[in-house]
Amino acid sequence: MRDNAWVATSKRILVTGGAGYIGSNTTLQLLDAGYDVVVVDNLSRGHRESVDPARLRVVDLLDTDGLVRVMNENPCDAVIHFAAYIAVGESMKVPEVYFRNNTAGSLSLLTAMLKTGIRNIVFSSTAAVYGMPAHVPISESEPYAPVNAYGESKVMVEKMLDWFDIIHGLRSVCLRYFNAAGADPDCRAGENHEPETHLIPLILKAAQTGNPVTLFGNDYPTPDGTCIRDYIHVSDLARAHISALESLAKGGESKKYNVGTGHGYSVQEVVNAVREVTGRDVPFVFGPRREGDPPLLVADSTRLQHELGWKPVDSDLKRIVETAWQWANR
Repeated sequence: MRDNAWVATSKRILVTGGAGYIGSNTTLQLLDAGYDVVVVDNLSRGHRESVDPARLRVVDLLDTDGLVRVMNENPCDAVIHFAAYIAVGESMKVPEVYFRNNTAGSLSLLTAMLKTGIRNIVFSSTAAVYGMPAHVPISESEPYAPVNAYGESKVMVEKMLDWFDIIHGLRSVCLRYFNAAGADPDCRAGENHEPETHLIPLILKAAQTGNPVTLFGNDYPTPDGTCIRDYIHVSDLARAHISALESLAKGGESKKYNVGTGHGYSVQEVVNAVREVTGRDVPFVFGPRREGDPPLLVADSTRLQHELGWKPVDSDLKRIVETAWQWANR
């Protein structure tokens, strides 16, 4: 079994879902920081072109033996686990797909880690584990209360990680966040979902094409009637994963952290920012509220900032939109 505190000269990280949006951006940040990286992705929702072919291993999470082979052939010191389906609406139509991929797939990954002696993992969780929180900004002390199958699938993984720590000494850091946004400042990676469901790329597409985007709800109890969300730049999010990785490398204990700015922007403010950055009109229409959408969701990341020294540096809304616009016009 490997020592938990690996030495600086041995820093190979296995990134699952590294061909996806956040995974590919984090892979770039890891490489920039001097880490070696091996990416595991089944390419069902990731993109082959987002990964250096020499680093990509096309393996499904449910293929435990395949994961073991990758880990034995490419000995790694830790795992950053992104591979998951993330569409809340879809999870409420086909929950079986989410529990199979997100939960059972994670169990397969943890099993492979045990078989190969890897005992450190950073897990890409979600603030959806809180559901409709009673207090905002949301702290880590809020109880589990998911309101959709996606959030529940992540809660189940967090609970598994607790038991794997107690029983097997497999240490984890779970990072919970809502709205990843923006693109790599050097335009090396960005959002490329199909279909796209995230607000900022949809608004940018409306600015590009002139086709109206539908915004859901303008009668919320907020200053302008539209939902308020905490947007975190994907580069800041990637750095949070590296901070968590470094905590485990130093022997840090298993922890759960929120990742956010502590400041929310309304949907209307995002539209206004896109107009300012692009210099274009943004045609839109208001649709009805989406079921289950709370008026205000903002994360309290005080614990992460105090304990791991992380802080957001690129998450000003204008900066987020500027990098996303650059990516959209690459």
